[in-house]
Amino acid sequence: MSEQTVDLVVLGGGSGGYAAALRASELGMNVVMVEKDKVGGTCLHVGCIPTKALLHAAEVADTIKEAEQFGVHGSFDRVEMTEVNAYKDKVIAGLFKGLTGLVKSRKIEVVAGTGRLVSPTAVEVDGRTIEAKHVLLATGSVPRSIPGLEIDGERVITSDHALKLDTIPGSVVILGAGAIGCEFGSVWRSFGSEVTIVEALPHLVPLEEESSSKLLERAFRKRCIKQELGARFEKVEHTDSGVRVHLEGGKTVEADLLLVAIGRGPVSKDLGYEQVGVEMERGFVKVDAYCQTSVPTISAVGDLIPTLQLAHVGFAEGILVAERLAGLAVTPIDYDGVPRVTYSSPEVASVGLTSKVATERGYDVVEATYDLAGNGKARILGTAGAVKVIASKDGPVIGVHMVGERVGELIAEAQLITNWEALPSEVAQLIHPHPTMSEAVGEAHLALAGKPLHSHS
Repeated sequence: MSEQTVDLVVLGGGSGGYAAALRASELGMNVVMVEKDKVGGTCLHVGCIPTKALLHAAEVADTIKEAEQFGVHGSFDRVEMTEVNAYKDKVIAGLFKGLTGLVKSRKIEVVAGTGRLVSPTAVEVDGRTIEAKHVLLATGSVPRSIPGLEIDGERVITSDHALKLDTIPGSVVILGAGAIGCEFGSVWRSFGSEVTIVEALPHLVPLEEESSSKLLERAFRKRCIKQELGARFEKVEHTDSGVRVHLEGGKTVEADLLLVAIGRGPVSKDLGYEQVGVEMERGFVKVDAYCQTSVPTISAVGDLIPTLQLAHVGFAEGILVAERLAGLAVTPIDYDGVPRVTYSSPEVASVGLTSKVATERGYDVVEATYDLAGNGKARILGTAGAVKVIASKDGPVIGVHMVGERVGELIAEAQLITNWEALPSEVAQLIHPHPTMSEAVGEAHLALAGKPLHSHS
């Protein structure tokens, strides 16, 4: 059966989808959102929020274990995973309740079920057809694997399975050294696992500034997290006790588990996209700078399109689409200006260009690095790392790259600096509160402006 046409039907209720639905409703549109599982999507249920809850539990465990160096004497007993999971699930449940209440308050109808595109203006869900003036595709992503590498959910797992483990693995091999791999490696090491990270590229977090990767590698070595870098995965076989991972060149690594963390692929198969004329590439939906597909009545956002797979990017894309449909003037997203954080211990955070990319784009690059060894708060926290600032010669800051505990909280200021195209000399004039980690951002800019305070020029 068909129903009355609405202004917007959103296929998928994750970060991009619900952000678009909320903003569209705010702008007076009649919105229906179709979601096969729970509103909040990957980020809330199997991504950002649960992994960060685990990382916080890991930080608490490390704090107890290392308390003696601060003169606080106590004893570390154990990590009880069922209780850690209960804490994690309570955080998710609270946010989920708040989000569903918000969606309801905006009069957005949520239809449960798997939606399929049946025309450029209609979505079908369990025999029901929803007609709309515009359709937004926001079906998200799932963990990827390598052809021939079978995920069994028990010994060879993805991040989805890892979040449900009720025991701590004695040993684990992690395939992939991006944010997901490094974050789980960090958690499990804090919980007592023997961890080996395998990465085909030469560095951990390979898309980051090379100096940041090297600082993280050094910190992980200190934490006894083993790294097989520039090592290609060949195959995995089951053993009596777990898995044996074979790498190119004949090396093998044995462990209880293999976590496959090589990224996430788009959810687009058998959803009717191509049949109605939506242009695709490798499973991703192709869009222009305004998230418009090749079909005028269809837009797409989030992990489904080939942009940065980050929840905050999904939010921004969803808002952009809603405002464009409402007739507001919108500005395309500058993806270089999006902040990125890997929440391992230590954290890696960045915004803007790496020195390699900046040079490739023709910039005459100047840069300064401030070592956290000179920062009072970093010394108090006992963290090592650095802040690196990259600018174009006699021009604005074009990249900021940080490593250290809590640097993820500093990247918002760095985002303003790069996106507002501030000159190093302008930032150098700003006074940062002492003692804070934020001073490291100021110190790096002082150095780049040619007047270093607590660092050598």
